[in-house]
Amino acid sequence: MAFSGEELSNKQVILRDYVTGFPQESDMYVITGTAKLKVPEDSKGVLVKNLYLSSDPYIRFLMGKRKPEGYSSFSSYTPGSPLTGYGVAKVLDSRNPGFKEGDLVWGITGWEEYSLITPPQRLFKIQHTDVPLSYYTGILGLPGLSAYAGFYEVSSPKKGDRVFISAASGAVGHLVGQFAKLMGCYVVGSAGSKEKVDLLKNKLGFDEAFNYKEEHNLDAALKRCFPEGIDIYFENVGGKMLDAVLLNMRVRGRIAACGMISQYNLDQPEGVRNLMSIVYKRVHFEGFSVYDFYHLYPKFLDVVLPYIRGGKITYIEDIVEGLEKGPGAIIGLFKGRNVGKQVVVVAHE
Repeated sequence: MAFSGEELSNKQVILRDYVTGFPQESDMYVITGTAKLKVPEDSKGVLVKNLYLSSDPYIRFLMGKRKPEGYSSFSSYTPGSPLTGYGVAKVLDSRNPGFKEGDLVWGITGWEEYSLITPPQRLFKIQHTDVPLSYYTGILGLPGLSAYAGFYEVSSPKKGDRVFISAASGAVGHLVGQFAKLMGCYVVGSAGSKEKVDLLKNKLGFDEAFNYKEEHNLDAALKRCFPEGIDIYFENVGGKMLDAVLLNMRVRGRIAACGMISQYNLDQPEGVRNLMSIVYKRVHFEGFSVYDFYHLYPKFLDVVLPYIRGGKITYIEDIVEGLEKGPGAIIGLFKGRNVGKQVVVVAHE
């Protein structure tokens, strides 16, 4: 097959050493080397050319020497080796009957120009190419499936529910809000800048939004937006926001915990003081992992693709060009730089 054993120049994003505390761009570096990437005959592997990489908060977990207990989806990174994560790629060579040369795929790959994946356990063939391929890093990939599963499956929504979403302008949050609006819910989001708040209200159709950085009292902000309380909280932040939300949940409200980005870089996580609200108000609080919902992916596509094609969902990408900008794109997630899905373009098809 083409490229079998051919020597290729391969740019890679490398982890310098295990990270503690807040990650820095200097914790990673970019190198360019050459390698003969040959797919072993008996490996059922594939060689891919990476096109788009997904910059996601979970990458921070994998930079530490020990990842959180129970987080079995990835192994911690090895210093001196390329990062791994989700991306979109084109198959150059295959020893796997499920993939052939020329196939477009999304799934776990390396932060590099070319990846040898053996075996491709989490690689999915892209069947629908009438939408931008980069969408498979976001709305048609893990963030989209996270939003879909967390809202529809975990939150048990119904028309008229009062929904609050933290980090609402992020890759998952801005989709959850639109799913909720399509169901006929009242939707409020929090974000970290005036520009993001304006985006939520004026472009994404949220009923209300606030800048959490400008609120001296989060409890008061939530009471202002939800005078009758919150039915569904889609949790992306944790910490002080979660503490305030607990005071404002309605009886038998639901909390779907997708992530808690405020806690990822802390050596000592913040305590939560208002947990008794879960008891008083009989709140259903459930954390979830998107990997438990892979089986829903075909159903998810049946729902979301018509939304995209019909213009019923506004999808926002924050795109940077070039693998050398990958470290900055990762760090930017924790500084609130991105709006929508952060994507790194490695190559155009």
